[in-house]
Amino acid sequence: MTPAKRVTIADIARMAGVSPGAVSFALNGRPGVSEETRQRILSIVRENNWQPSSAARALVGARANTVGLALARPARSLGSEAFFTDLIAGIESRLSESKVSLQLRLVADVAEEIEVHRQWRSSNQVDGIILIDPLEDDPRGASIDALDARAVMIGSKPAPVGAVPSVWIDDEDVAETLFSYLAALRHTSIAYVAGPAELEHTRLRADVLERLAADGVTGEVITTDFSPARASSVTRALLSRRDRPTAIVYDNDVMAVAGLRVTQEMGRVVPRDASLASFDDSVIAGLINPSITAMTRDTFELGERAATLLLQQIEAGMNLPSVAGPTPTLSVRESTAPPAPPA
Repeated sequence: MTPAKRVTIADIARMAGVSPGAVSFALNGRPGVSEETRQRILSIVRENNWQPSSAARALVGARANTVGLALARPARSLGSEAFFTDLIAGIESRLSESKVSLQLRLVADVAEEIEVHRQWRSSNQVDGIILIDPLEDDPRGASIDALDARAVMIGSKPAPVGAVPSVWIDDEDVAETLFSYLAALRHTSIAYVAGPAELEHTRLRADVLERLAADGVTGEVITTDFSPARASSVTRALLSRRDRPTAIVYDNDVMAVAGLRVTQEMGRVVPRDASLASFDDSVIAGLINPSITAMTRDTFELGERAATLLLQQIEAGMNLPSVAGPTPTLSVRESTAPPAPPA
């Protein structure tokens, strides 16, 4: 049997009695055709189940109506971290309002992420890109500029004028809030179980902890890969020392829950023997016993704001100013209290 011939833009134009250029205008929502003609063309497109190919989109410069997000995280960790679940839900919610899709890719590292961005743009698979986890001396900004792509960084501070803009949450202020609260409880030995050292927010939070030395607080930073296994190992080592810290702060809620489990396994009582806190909040952090003190933020709204800024840039065809994200608040729960007096 001879396979059916693929319907082309030229075929759509012939059936509608218009030029191929008019079909392109109608499909991409551009001015140049009347509303009656646009609806006639769209009706013919639907009747013939026509879909543009990637090559055709690249040739005519049509929009892909897709946004890309490449994540350098292990696949197993995404399902356990409420942050990513809420963030992606917020992004999807805003994109769906504009009938734009989200293309998600998992990558091994930043080098692979940059290559994915290049492939997406060269084949016109995406109209814009969402970036996350800014690095010290991040190479992705220059790469995005070289691709002449629209992008948004979900980060810790506003971007310089003209650079890839960010939807940002002030991680320095967040760290100041949480660490200062523990210092106010009279904790003078605080350990920060962080993510990778190269992440921008790791340095910002570590700098705040270091500044508390002026108030008599001894701070210690231990970098990890965000995994609960690594958090468990670090917590066990910290609590096995003679000079163990009286408070431990984790970069996310999954690590905090893992730390709590190890603390209880070792016969320590939270918060009497050790106060625990997290920079990320979740439903689990509030339901576990004892519930975990955390910085609470609207991650769903963070995703919405990032998607909104990206769509605005795609429409404008240029970089726009950075936008502040929702402000986190401290949720004090059962896992923190003043340290017990020495025996």
